[in-house]
Amino acid sequence: MADPTGREAVAAIWRIESARIVGALARYTGDFALAEDIAQEALAEALVTWPREGVPRKPAAWLLTVGKRRAIDAFRRRSALDERYTALAHDLGEGGALMTSVPDDPADDVRWDPDQIDDDVLALMFISCHPVLSREARVALTLRVVGGLTSDEIAKAFLVPTATVQARITRAKKALGAAGVAFEVPSAEQRAERLGSVLSAIYVIFTEGSSASSGDDLIRFDLAGEAQRLARVLARLVPDEPEVHGLLALLELTAARFPARTGPDGEPVLLDQQDRSRWDRAAILRGRAALARAEKAGRGLGAHGLQAAIAECHAIAPSVDETNWERVVLLYEALGKLVPSPVVELNRAVAVSMASGPEAALPLVDKLVAAEALPNTHLLPTVRGELLTRLGRVDEARAELEAAIRLCGNERERAVLHRKLDDLG
Repeated sequence: MADPTGREAVAAIWRIESARIVGALARYTGDFALAEDIAQEALAEALVTWPREGVPRKPAAWLLTVGKRRAIDAFRRRSALDERYTALAHDLGEGGALMTSVPDDPADDVRWDPDQIDDDVLALMFISCHPVLSREARVALTLRVVGGLTSDEIAKAFLVPTATVQARITRAKKALGAAGVAFEVPSAEQRAERLGSVLSAIYVIFTEGSSASSGDDLIRFDLAGEAQRLARVLARLVPDEPEVHGLLALLELTAARFPARTGPDGEPVLLDQQDRSRWDRAAILRGRAALARAEKAGRGLGAHGLQAAIAECHAIAPSVDETNWERVVLLYEALGKLVPSPVVELNRAVAVSMASGPEAALPLVDKLVAAEALPNTHLLPTVRGELLTRLGRVDEARAELEAAIRLCGNERERAVLHRKLDDLG
């Protein structure tokens, strides 16, 4: 009988290891699109085999080895018996013969080198952000291949239809193949022109992890943790780039609040109700140190650095009421001038409501409504409902919260909205 926990193990391992596996396969084959295809084939084989035969002792090595076998099959189909085929075949069996079983231990695979994993993932990110692709395609492809996000999750992050994201990813992979992009961490000069897209991708991966757009969990710790890891590796790779440290600071300071953001049953705990003694003080110290390093560059903070400065305001405040909301408003104003967006304006409105009251913030939100901004997310009606509640306009607030519930894809957040709606009577 098939073991259902085998499928759960496949899903868990894939979330954690997919980027490393695709990166390793891309390095071995020299073909980005082929690497992702054969990684998906290995995933499909695991979904059949693991529930039936049990989870391998070293599942990541199992997936990588199956992927290599699929690569050999692909090269054979292409009749491309070149040095790549010879090298891959040598890994999997003497004389180029395919093995009849898949080894559990990466020691059986002489090319498995865990010390190279970080380089592989970073190389994968820089390839996904190659300048031959449009900026939107770069970030979408990185989120799909490196972040492991679904097309639906990426679409919600970009506020575009899912079909648009799928088309971008398909075109991006074809463009990389046509351009013959090599699998490697680019030179310093090449990194500079791709760095902005890499930072954006890491930020969106973390955002999806810190506030999951769908599912039963508010926080996806696997995604958030991977984004933090990538930011730390990137900070070592380009230590003189202030915006890298600004992003790292933002991620550390935001993740510091994770322990207090959910209750015992996983239910969300809003900022004004969080036990700040549970915040991760070590993460706050790391974040503030990274922010200070970004500020020392003397070029002014970039978009990620400004957001980190906002997160620092929350991190050092004893309570919501004692937060320096005037500074938060100024930082959002600076951020809006640097990277104008409806999300920034909505966050600025929230800060204005805390600094000057809901009556000062509501016109800012109404302006976004009039512009039909953020049509596919629950964020705008949630904020407007909160402001109307504070102003005593109960019927209008109820309508906004009902709209937010319809748009919200996360079960935990939807439960919070239902409680707010119930509180209105």
